[in-house]
Amino acid sequence: MSRRRPPGRRRRALAAVCAATAFTLVPAAPAHADGIRDQQWGLAALHTDRAWQTTRGEGIKVAVLDTGVDATHPDLAGQVLPGKDLIGFGAERGDRAWALHGTAMAGIIAGRGNGPGRSDGVLGIAPGAKILPGRVILESNDKSRAKARRSRGTALAEGIRWATDQGADVINLSLGDDSESAHPDPSEDAAVQYALAKGVSVVASAGNSGEKGDRISYPAAYPGVIAVAAVDKYGTHAAFSTRRWYATVSAPGVDVVVANPDRHYYIEWGTSAASAFVSGAVALVRAAHPDLNPAQIKKLLADTARNSPPEGRDDARGYGLVDPAAAIEAGSRTRTAGSPGSAATGYAKQFFGPGPAPREKDDAPVDWAAPTAGGLGAVLLALAVVLWRSREGRGPTTRR
Repeated sequence: MSRRRPPGRRRRALAAVCAATAFTLVPAAPAHADGIRDQQWGLAALHTDRAWQTTRGEGIKVAVLDTGVDATHPDLAGQVLPGKDLIGFGAERGDRAWALHGTAMAGIIAGRGNGPGRSDGVLGIAPGAKILPGRVILESNDKSRAKARRSRGTALAEGIRWATDQGADVINLSLGDDSESAHPDPSEDAAVQYALAKGVSVVASAGNSGEKGDRISYPAAYPGVIAVAAVDKYGTHAAFSTRRWYATVSAPGVDVVVANPDRHYYIEWGTSAASAFVSGAVALVRAAHPDLNPAQIKKLLADTARNSPPEGRDDARGYGLVDPAAAIEAGSRTRTAGSPGSAATGYAKQFFGPGPAPREKDDAPVDWAAPTAGGLGAVLLALAVVLWRSREGRGPTTRR
């Protein structure tokens, strides 16, 4: 896959402990106020201006379980709550391998910019929300990563339960294991179900193995998770984005401007960014409709997604591009939590993905103004359970 880089600039790759967090960052254009905002095409693509007429995510807490978050970054000043390090070793604040990926994701979700009128820097999709940071993975250039790779560990499962108990409304997992040996982990699956049962929406990146065999990625494949695929600014499925039955919706994942602890801005690609966009979208929906449960919110996102595939859904883009404004509007007509048929997990009938979408269909640009796809119904990721049971007998493997 060809990636453009400004001449003379340094390329940097970040791959945390989990393989699906791998992504490439290159320095963005000089960080002038209009330069950074002009490059944030994802905000316009997701119609955030319409959603912000209702809410900017005030009162919502989004847990970012990642490599840590730089709470002192100007774009995140006042946005980051006290967090927890569930790893206990590795790079520390000030090191070159600390909180790069997590800070980038937090900025996409709840960045507020900086400078006079906050006109500089990165603006998040839910700038009124708060970030709850949990460190559960390491950066690829962390000197302690070799130690982490010797054991899959329990940091992710512990982090999900910790974030839930801390009152998170949304948990963003811009990470995953999509290695050849990837398999479901019972403790992680149980932690996800614990969060869902407590009313917490869980969002995860679909994986970056689209050019490596579309390998299944966990935690994206766990039942109840909102799994997010990546598209470019034309609505075209990104070649690196994994095509699997569990894809719920898609979001910007190419040429995404992100903040960095070094106070520079970079261009990212990856389903990590797409997941962060959708976590911000969920925060907006939760702020507007606090009584809706995770299953209802997931269904809302699917039912109101734009630029849906011809078949209504495919493995490349799920039900289409997430549209928080449309989901907020439709949420007013959704039964409140506790009403019949509103269980936090599970659906009335099983749904299995139609299989990989023909690749030639993904190369054509999609009209951003396509009408909203309606009446698509809920998706039950039952196949993940089947895969788990069929592979349960395999021994533990190491996350990359």
